[in-house]
Amino acid sequence: MPTVVEPKIISGNANRPLGEAVARRMSLYRGMSVNLVDARIERFNDGEVFVEVFENVRGEDMYIMQSTSNPANDNLMELLVMADALRRSSAARITAVMPYFGYARQDRRTKARTPITAKLVANMIAEAGIERVLTMDLHAAQIQGFFDIPVDNLYASPIFALDIKKQFEGQLEDVMVVSPDVGGVARARELAKRINAPLSIVDKRREKPGEIAEMTVIGNVEGKKCIIVDDMCDTAGTLCKAAEVILEHGATEVHAYISHGVMSGPAVDRVTKSVLKTLVLTDSIQPTDAIKGAANIRVLPTAPLFAQSILNIWNGTSVSSLFETDVLGPIYEGIL
Repeated sequence: MPTVVEPKIISGNANRPLGEAVARRMSLYRGMSVNLVDARIERFNDGEVFVEVFENVRGEDMYIMQSTSNPANDNLMELLVMADALRRSSAARITAVMPYFGYARQDRRTKARTPITAKLVANMIAEAGIERVLTMDLHAAQIQGFFDIPVDNLYASPIFALDIKKQFEGQLEDVMVVSPDVGGVARARELAKRINAPLSIVDKRREKPGEIAEMTVIGNVEGKKCIIVDDMCDTAGTLCKAAEVILEHGATEVHAYISHGVMSGPAVDRVTKSVLKTLVLTDSIQPTDAIKGAANIRVLPTAPLFAQSILNIWNGTSVSSLFETDVLGPIYEGIL
């Protein structure tokens, strides 16, 4: 009699709390205990990554939880080495669950003699024996085409929509969604459509990377509660400056919903001292103690979304159904 293959989750060190949260949610959904696969993932003295799996994974459907966030190179190598360990241990299928896909900003050649590192990383992932990738809010949607294996790209906007409807209950007619640049208009429009809000754009012109020469608000934000939506926040310089410009154009308050809180260097300090009333991040990247302690930063959980996505992949059912707010609503009931 054939054995039913169960989904098994192994987590790297990039965001182990999220891996544990996903396992707990899967236990809840399935009505049975789901634990992370017992393994050790450590470094030799010279920094080499070493992985040893203590459970039998032969013929199993394996899911590796690992964001390639800071330190990006270490976490990427952990992912590749874990995949190799599982492949050589005869796992039936290996899926990389990457809530945050690092190197996504290097998706094209902006100047001569520069790399397309996102494509290189995609090749490395496939060569390591990974057969499917599950991620969230890729910096550029076309990165899915860099892979020669299936890629499921989830969206944070349904989670954001649920949270906005709760936080701004009775005030949604005053809400306006703002894209912080022209390139993010599609993402902002998607959220605006979900909450039935108007859309505005901040047009920015850079003299050089990391510096902003000029910002212009396209659209009337006067008297509005503005919500800036973007896929990532790194040093928060652009975000905080955009919030100031929006307030100068007559907005009553500015909030931000960001999928991936990279939050490098002075980012937390900048946000704390900025005019932003709230910054809402997801836990796709493990929040630091500074983020958790910041008065105007909140973190939304992604574990319910990823747990259900893993179960849908395992069952062979639709992942795209989770793009809809009415499908996610019951999953997030009592959480947001």
